[in-house]
Amino acid sequence: MMLDISTLSSPAFPAPSEADEVQALSAIYGDEWCVIDEEAHIFCIRISDQTDKPKWTLSLQIHLPDDYPLHAPPQYQLNAPWLRGMERSRLEDKLSEIYCENLGEDLVYLWVEALRECLQNKAEENLRDLDDEADRGAKCQSSEADDADDGFDLSLLEGLVMSSLDDVGTECGQGEEVYECPKIFHGETLTDRRSTFQPHLAPVFYKEQVRLVIDKLLENKKIANATHNMVAYRIVRHDKGGPRVIQGCDDDGETHAGSRMLHLLQIVNAENVVVVVSRWYGGIQLGPDRFKHINNCTRTVLEQHGYLAHREEKKGPRSTKKGK
Repeated sequence: MMLDISTLSSPAFPAPSEADEVQALSAIYGDEWCVIDEEAHIFCIRISDQTDKPKWTLSLQIHLPDDYPLHAPPQYQLNAPWLRGMERSRLEDKLSEIYCENLGEDLVYLWVEALRECLQNKAEENLRDLDDEADRGAKCQSSEADDADDGFDLSLLEGLVMSSLDDVGTECGQGEEVYECPKIFHGETLTDRRSTFQPHLAPVFYKEQVRLVIDKLLENKKIANATHNMVAYRIVRHDKGGPRVIQGCDDDGETHAGSRMLHLLQIVNAENVVVVVSRWYGGIQLGPDRFKHINNCTRTVLEQHGYLAHREEKKGPRSTKKGK
């Protein structure tokens, strides 16, 4: 978002060094601060309430223009699955107010702390009067809520599908190898109108490994700060009674994105693989094009690692262990 400053005047004093501000912010916020594109001056910070187990979080993505801070504020985007409507407008109005009160000064720290205070107030209000129905409705919103009806037919999915990673539990009676995180491969990034997409892939043979892969990816603060990390996995057990499929997906706030990814895994008959596509929202809505990019990322990373083949040919690695 870009504030309208056409009617505002700027004070006549030298602008602070952008590099100094970025260095200070990195020192203050540590792992919460993330460099998205240093050359383009794009940064991101994850902001949470101050409770022991933070519930309300959002991502502030900022672009520092060449004439910041003397003549222009940062361009920014607030990203959170629950953030929409009047709540988003109130936060944006708060940032505009801070800018107008601090013309020509470093703004990012002031913005971050103001947003943190708002999240803390929200957490306290939630403890006093938790509205479960409103909470469930907020969590399912995408950053492109105006395009929520994407026309994807869920009936296209084959078999029983776990719709959330919360369903990924523990399978009893398996060896210690179940708890080892497999090697993760990262695909090339794709950028369209400032939104960036990147796929990640790992071979998996057990449901537990899906969670291990997700947790390992989220150790990377850039991936953790993505607007959405969409997941699809498909595990095929070749038992005596015939193949048994364990599969699931998670949209992470991007409506039906995980379902589309899983549908692609089913179409190409990929076996024993999990794919994650990270998206960093750039502030411009892509409409249906975002699903095209997500599917292209999924297909490309599957092809690069030998999972994309004719249905009767190679479908991915199979476990060589007996009795698994």
